[in-house]
Order: sequence, then C-alpha cells, then structure tokens
Amino acid sequence: MNYTRFLNAVSLARQPSPIRVLTAIVAQSGPSMISLAGGMPNPNLFPFQEAEFKLRDGTVLRLSEEKMRVALQYGASNGFSDLLGFLKKLQKSLHNPPNFTWKAEKGGIDICVTPGSQDGLLKSFEMLVSPGDNVIVDSPTYAAALTALRPLGCRLLAVETDQHGTIPSSLRSVLSQCETSRGNFPKFMYTIPNGVNPTGATLTLDRKQEIYSIARKYDLLILEDDPYYFLQFSSPRIPSFLSLDEDGRVLRFDSFSKILSSGLRVGFVTGPGPLVERIVMHLMVSSMHSSTIAQMMVSEILNKWGIEGFETHVKQVARFYCNQKDLMTSAANKWLKGLAEWNEPQAGMFLWLKLKGISDTKQLIEEKAQKKEVLLVPGYTFMPDQSKPCSFVRASFSLASEQQMNTGFQRLAELIKDETSSH
Repeated sequence: MNYTRFLNAVSLARQPSPIRVLTAIVAQSGPSMISLAGGMPNPNLFPFQEAEFKLRDGTVLRLSEEKMRVALQYGASNGFSDLLGFLKKLQKSLHNPPNFTWKAEKGGIDICVTPGSQDGLLKSFEMLVSPGDNVIVDSPTYAAALTALRPLGCRLLAVETDQHGTIPSSLRSVLSQCETSRGNFPKFMYTIPNGVNPTGATLTLDRKQEIYSIARKYDLLILEDDPYYFLQFSSPRIPSFLSLDEDGRVLRFDSFSKILSSGLRVGFVTGPGPLVERIVMHLMVSSMHSSTIAQMMVSEILNKWGIEGFETHVKQVARFYCNQKDLMTSAANKWLKGLAEWNEPQAGMFLWLKLKGISDTKQLIEEKAQKKEVLLVPGYTFMPDQSKPCSFVRASFSLASEQQMNTGFQRLAELIKDETSSH
C-alpha cells in the first residue's frame, strides 16, 4: 500500500529526533558501550532506590535497584523493550494478523507503546487529518474521539449504527455520496468494534468482513479502537479487524486501562510499520515516551503471568462486568420498562437508553437529574452532529452497586414521568 497518500503535510515533514534515536541505541546496548552522547541525568541522584508492589493474590513484584535505574531513566520512544516483546507475542496469539511476518517498512506489523491508547488515537488523527478532510465515524461514538477530531478542521461523516454496531449499508451510502461530491474523499474510518462507548454494541464477524471488504474497495484505513476487546461477555471473542487485515490497512488501539489500571496510562498501537513509525516520531517530540516505571510494572506482571495467566485474569474481569451488566439490565427492567428502550450490551461498561416521550435529554440530564442526585450522560455528547436533539442517555455499570443502580433508575423514572406529564 502507498501509505504516503494517507499522511498529512505535518506528518510527512516529521523526522526522527537524533537525540531520541541515540537514547534508543543506549537502551539496547550492553555494558561495554560508552555513551558521551545523551543528556541523561545521573540515576545515582534519584531518591528512589527500589520498589515492591503487592498483588491481590498476595505475591509481590519487586523492582530491584538495577531495574529501578532503568525504570526512572529516559527510555526509547517506541516503548520499553521487555514490554514490546510480550506485546508482539500477545498480538500474534490473539489476532495473528496476515501481515505479521511482512517487513515493517512494507506494511508489516509494528507496535509502539503510548501514554494510554487515547494518546495513540489522537496522534493518529493528527497524522492523517488535514483541514477540510472528510472523516467517517459511527453515530453515536466515543465523545473524546469527536472532541479530538473537531479542532482539526475536518467534516465528520456519520454512519448509522444499531445494536450490532456499524451498519455496512449506511457506510456504503456515505461513501457513494462522497464519490459524487466535490469534497475530499475519506482516507479512513474510525470505529469501536466491541462494547461501544456509549451504546455497548458489538460488531458481528459477518459485519466486520463486509466492512473490511468495503474498506478495500475504497482504499480506506480502518482505525480500530478496541479498549473493550477483553470485556466481551461471550466466548470465543469475535475476531478483530486486525485479524482480517490482508492488506495492512488496520491501525489498532489497545488499552490496559480497563483490565490492569487506568492510572498507569499504558496503551499500545499495532499496525503497518510506516504508520506506527510516524506516531513514534510524534512521540519523540511530545511526551518522548510513556512512563518507563509504568511500562515496567505492566511488563513485570505480564511476563510473570505469561499469556495463559493473562487470559485467566481478563476472563475474570469480563465475568465481573458481565454480572454488573446483568444487575443494571435487571434494574432497568424493574424501573424503566415502558419509560425507556434499550438493547442488552454484549461487551463493555455501558447501557444506552432511549427515553420515551422525550425528544432531547440535554436539559433533563444536565440540570434536572443532577438536582435529583443521579448522574448520567446525555446522548448528544456522543453524536457527530450535536446540534440535533437526542433522546438517549448513557448509564455506566462499572462502579455502581446493585442498590445504587436501582435507586438511580428509580430517580430517573420519576424524572421521565414528571417530564412527560408536563408536556
């Protein structure tokens, strides 16, 4: 594939930082290497000497003084080498993309670690989007992605979705209209395949295959934002777009936030080498690299578990959220039947409610619901076109107890009844 055609002028102008390249060389060199190059601070002056982290199973991860010297020092911009090694094995095991063995410069798989997957996503937008571009997004979709895209001066083209995610016929319709218009033809589509934030929708394999076929026809990149991949409630997991990628057109974003820790801010991008390389160049002059001590913590626990132990852990996490989902849908059935409509989520952390008899939930949720001490998110937040009224709200079942879910939905039910009776 010709990846150059997807890049904007800013990304094409990026060059590797010479100092950052040297830092990577030092990180990979043996003790015989004498470096008089990089401006690294002397770790003997760092006040932190070693650290221990107690896991919930009682075992202890110890970062020795030697490891701490690495963890507290500048590192390579693409990520901590031990973590990258595990991630490559993990992606091979989980997705086994057809382009895994290709040379990276020819579109083969490369991986970089980012300070949370959202940082990788933002850097990808800033790599691909030019002012005036048309960008394909689902409607509704992740609010932060919309917030990141709007300042870039692009036009958001909304594709319709249902309880199974992106509707392929709607995608075809949008692209067909682009063919007959004078605007810039889209270069990529952004989509969340599992447990969509906010709808909880999950794409079926048939739809993914159809969408990938459409992307091939129109030469689109697919930005696969998949933080809820491990929070699928049925087994086996639905294969990813990455696993279907015969051309090297999928850029995938994974997160440890939902399964290890959101505060560590460790995510990773997997995709064609020429695109990952541009993200790394951006990292070189922005955050420089993800926190090395956070990466080392993740690397230590993953390498302790191995892929089998990691799978055991994430299945426990998925079971917890599945039970939370059951509690919330039970509460919805108890209090909101006849007042709202919803589809049962197949993954993720969210329930998407359509309130009957209420054309726009903005004022109800942002003002009246807060006064009644129940917090939800009004649906317009997740819409590419926020000027239109929206009858939806998003509820999260990740943290709430069963009692809080019932009390919250009871209060919401009272609000709906008050609102509809006054009209």
